[in-house]
Amino acid sequence: MPAERRSRATEAFFGRRHGKTIRPAQARALAEFQPKYQIDIAASPPEPLNALFRAPVGDVRLEIGFGGGEHLLYRARTEPSTGFIGVEPFVNGMARLMQALGDMPLDNLRVYGDDATRVLDWLPPASISEIDLLYPDPWPKKRHWKRRFVSQVNLDRFARVLRPGGLFRFASDIDTYIDWTLLHCRKHNAFEWRASSADDWRKPYPGWPGTRYEAKAVREGRQPAYLTFRRR
Repeated sequence: MPAERRSRATEAFFGRRHGKTIRPAQARALAEFQPKYQIDIAASPPEPLNALFRAPVGDVRLEIGFGGGEHLLYRARTEPSTGFIGVEPFVNGMARLMQALGDMPLDNLRVYGDDATRVLDWLPPASISEIDLLYPDPWPKKRHWKRRFVSQVNLDRFARVLRPGGLFRFASDIDTYIDWTLLHCRKHNAFEWRASSADDWRKPYPGWPGTRYEAKAVREGRQPAYLTFRRR
């Protein structure tokens, strides 16, 4: 990786990498299966990118911060002709995903267990059809807002890897982060907000399976928002 790109690669990740002690079964799954699914960004990306997957796939989509993998697994299982790349630096989340993949392997899924900016800088231009950023860490204190993943520099990264017409989908239950994302995307000339009515951003995406973060937000009385931006 060129020095300039390498120097910018870790600017976005500020969260924890470890939580509670991983259960023995998850630790075994992590050790056995993550090497089989992990992307090697030290190597050049394949050309075309869909050759990254063991299954024959068409479009390639990226989910940044997949948590426990519920949404990522659902989409990969219900759309076998699409390739999915999931990024999650939190080891406990990766362990849950690897345990699920041990029970039901998927050939249209690859993962990366570190900073998503590294993957974004590794991907070829216009190679991704969709980027999902679902319930990211909101960094609610104003002094920490600069740590939010949605930023001018990361939207530049999104714009580089998304093909024209590709989608950036953002879901959150935190009003300040929803407003923050709308403002940043509206100021970026590569993105346009796809909102056909005054309240369609309150409706879950088609085929949306839900996530445990969303369920917690609803239980606690917060209204989720589902934003979609199109790459011009």
